[in-house]
Amino acid sequence: MPETLIRGGLLATMTPDGPMGGDILIRDGVIAAIGPDLATTGEVVHADGCLVTPGLVNTHHHLYQTLTRAVPAGQDALLFGWLRNLYPIWARFTPDHVRAATTLGLAELALSGCSTSSDHLYLFPNGTRLEDTIEAAARVSLRFHPTRGAMSIGESDGGLPPDSLVEREEAILEDCIRVVDAFHDPAPGSMCRVSLAPCSPFSVSRDLMRDTALLARDKGVRLHTHLAENDEDVRYSLATFGCRPGQYAEDLGWVGDDVWHAHCVKLDAAEIDLFARTRTGVAHCPCSNCRLGSGIAPLRAMLDAGVPVGLGVDGSASNDSANLVEEARQAMLLQRVAHGADAMSGVEVLRVATAGGAQVLGRDDIGQLAPGMRADIAIWDMAGVEAAGSWDRAALFLAGPRRVRDLFVEGRGVVRAGQLTTLDLHQEIARGEWLLAELMG
Repeated sequence: MPETLIRGGLLATMTPDGPMGGDILIRDGVIAAIGPDLATTGEVVHADGCLVTPGLVNTHHHLYQTLTRAVPAGQDALLFGWLRNLYPIWARFTPDHVRAATTLGLAELALSGCSTSSDHLYLFPNGTRLEDTIEAAARVSLRFHPTRGAMSIGESDGGLPPDSLVEREEAILEDCIRVVDAFHDPAPGSMCRVSLAPCSPFSVSRDLMRDTALLARDKGVRLHTHLAENDEDVRYSLATFGCRPGQYAEDLGWVGDDVWHAHCVKLDAAEIDLFARTRTGVAHCPCSNCRLGSGIAPLRAMLDAGVPVGLGVDGSASNDSANLVEEARQAMLLQRVAHGADAMSGVEVLRVATAGGAQVLGRDDIGQLAPGMRADIAIWDMAGVEAAGSWDRAALFLAGPRRVRDLFVEGRGVVRAGQLTTLDLHQEIARGEWLLAELMG
């Protein structure tokens, strides 16, 4: 791979003592050097007047939902009602729908400066398989953390999902083994790492939660699920399991530095302490939590306690966007609403969106700009109308922009001059709209 030199720009390295200015030399997908007046025989990308950050990291998403945005049924419902309205639509999905939705969702993320995304696929209708999402991510060229989700308790057994969307637990575990063996790459710089992710306490059994944790640790992969998303979720846990969500997770082996939970809006002080002591991670999804009326997650308290926290856009049917800049801004503003204007700075929330997300996903090779780190780099043009008049050019989440100028992933230019380079986005949108019309018809 030829060298690339990013010349100039204001650097937000997310390292303790990183420089605020200078050049970045990329060689073989890695940051080779950072400093003034570097030289190269390769391409020079001029970043004068730009903010240069690590690529943003998305720690929770349901990419298949990109084709079910703004569905009228359930638009104003809480979590459980929203799910019940959308399950019948998702039951009609085919592999083509999942591939198209994943492609569009990842393209949208890339344009918002996201270089790494997880994805929680927990339903597999009509022959859908996890590799449908993995293939889409390879086309877009984002670093990808797919999770093999699952639902095993349908309505007839007291669960929330319809029976048509649940799987046998033996089959779930067998497919978990298959996808880890086939697609998980633990090497530094990996573009695909698989995790295991039963959907939630209200859609799988205690046995499946426990068995999945044992399997994941045997395979050396991470664990992910939803937890304590809203008051309904907590009430279900108390009524069904006789304990709060944090105790449920601890009892089944779902705490530790190889685990991250989505949402955690309703964690209490004892649960926050548990997560801090065990280094259990959290994917904070503020826009979805607002959209579904779930509440304001205790982000300030979690960070102060030492809980690893990253950002997640959550499902494109509950957000209904996939823009990590907007997610970071919302995270910052909600903590200020809850705790005062000095509760969270733009620099701190940028750290959550980059280095914090990398930590939650178990990555020590992304999330910072430093020699030896993978070359996942976002360049933000601060000369546009969104940032016009800004005194602080680093204040990305106070003013703008909301779209990245250039995005490098493993040293490859995935977005250049604000346009996706890896596929024809207009063609992908047209295909998505055709598939959407099929669903609506």
